[in-house]
Amino acid sequence: MTLVPPTDCSVLIVGGGPCGLMLANELGRRGITAILVDQKPTTAFNPQANATQARTMEHFRRLGFAEEIRALGLPPDFPTDIAYFTRYARHELARFKLPSSREARERIKQLSGSWSAAELPHRVSQKFVEQVLRRHAEALPGISVHYGWRLTGFSETAHGMEADVERVSDGKLQRIRAAYLIGADGPRSTVRQALGFGYAGEQGAVRDFFGGRMFAIYVRAPEFYRVVPHDPAWMNVTFNPERRAFMAAVDGKGEFAFHTQLRAHEIESEITPDRALAMFQAAVGTPIDAEILSFGTWIAGYALVAERLQRGRVFIAGDAAHLFTPAGGLGYNTAIEDAVNLGWKLAAAVRGEAEPDLLASYEAERRPNAERNTGYARRFADSLGLFVPVPEIEDESAEGEKARRIAGEYLGAHGRAEFNIPGITFGVRYYNSPIIAGDGTEPPPDAADTYVPSACPGGRAPHLWLTAEQSLYDTFGFEWTLLRLSRNAGGQRLAAAAADAGLRLKVVDLVRDDTRDLYQADLALIRPDQIVAWRGNSDEAAADIIGRVLGLQNSGTS
Repeated sequence: MTLVPPTDCSVLIVGGGPCGLMLANELGRRGITAILVDQKPTTAFNPQANATQARTMEHFRRLGFAEEIRALGLPPDFPTDIAYFTRYARHELARFKLPSSREARERIKQLSGSWSAAELPHRVSQKFVEQVLRRHAEALPGISVHYGWRLTGFSETAHGMEADVERVSDGKLQRIRAAYLIGADGPRSTVRQALGFGYAGEQGAVRDFFGGRMFAIYVRAPEFYRVVPHDPAWMNVTFNPERRAFMAAVDGKGEFAFHTQLRAHEIESEITPDRALAMFQAAVGTPIDAEILSFGTWIAGYALVAERLQRGRVFIAGDAAHLFTPAGGLGYNTAIEDAVNLGWKLAAAVRGEAEPDLLASYEAERRPNAERNTGYARRFADSLGLFVPVPEIEDESAEGEKARRIAGEYLGAHGRAEFNIPGITFGVRYYNSPIIAGDGTEPPPDAADTYVPSACPGGRAPHLWLTAEQSLYDTFGFEWTLLRLSRNAGGQRLAAAAADAGLRLKVVDLVRDDTRDLYQADLALIRPDQIVAWRGNSDEAAADIIGRVLGLQNSGTS
């Protein structure tokens, strides 16, 4: 029997997936009370998302558990390659090589340019990530996590929000009062539907692959690496006319998240465990013993963003706010960034450090980036799903060999385009945000495969390694940071204005030519989410700057 949630908190979070759990961590670390409810009995059993991008890993590092996450999933020396096959045990067509977890730990410290970062990506199932996020959230004072409870209704009052939740097991009711309510409750979001927010964008895209009905199988096949004659890979993709599929290695020992396109004649309700096993065996291309742990259907072909992300004291985030076809692994990572963006703003509002304009900036910043990311994912899905295998691709003939060579060249290029994406990973910019104090400069162009570090206000703070072990990000405060990058940088006015506003500010002196050159200014104000809020050589307008970045009304800035 699950415990009854408390009756009062500052923030009620509906949804216990990565977005809701990350938000609970962001709030709890700032001393904000929050209750999380989710109708599921516990965190995810099925693998679901399997790619944690570098930017998400940087946020996990900021919270202190990146190494804990990196130790999960695949063995440390398991290659995280993306490999394409006619069938897994037959012809390998192409392979995009990527470092193992152990290699990533060392390689990141030597990289520069587009991949200058505190962390590299990590290939780990969402089910493992959720367990870590939950454990850390539950350890924080003021955070109360309750799986097995569902939201039945809510309303806004003169003093905040009132919500009714029900225990799934026996129908017991509880009323919760909160200052704010967050719907992180997935694509069928109760919160979004109650608000009347619809999705806008593309749905029902038809492709040979990654379009329409997909079938997911969580399978254990310990013999896989014995019967398959190719090097292991994290992501394994089949390319043949009969059974197109992608499959992520979950543990590197024989557990896989297998997803295949259903054909017109395949009826979901008629798929038994034996038929599910036959689908997996067809993709392998040889008889193999396996255990089906779970299976179910889902729909590919979505690139949807909610029309609104906020009404009054209610916000939506994660899949409730945007729905992806999972090409490029962008859905889960976009959801984490939603939580990071919203977390510090909610905390500032609860603590009385900001006016409503700060909270309104959540939609202004995150909705355009949801449209950006769903667009990138759609293009990746088109690239893979609209490329159709020719009938002879599996033939042991000159024609078959030619078809495999052509397919390999195409798929190899596709793999690089979909999985070497520093521009998507790091290039989210809030250049036009109402709470960014711009300096008149333009951000670099947005490109998937290239990221140009820039301290143009509104983008991720440019990164560099200060020593072999210390990232610039490790010097930042958990809240706001003022970088002073020259000997006579000043900054005293900005620090005083921040103190007057109640803003928690850490001043970091970093007098190095490489850092000053990177930021192109003597001073840089960094938000809690590691976004450059302002930069300049003089802080004479300190009060206006602080007013702008906190969304204070009548701040006097434009």
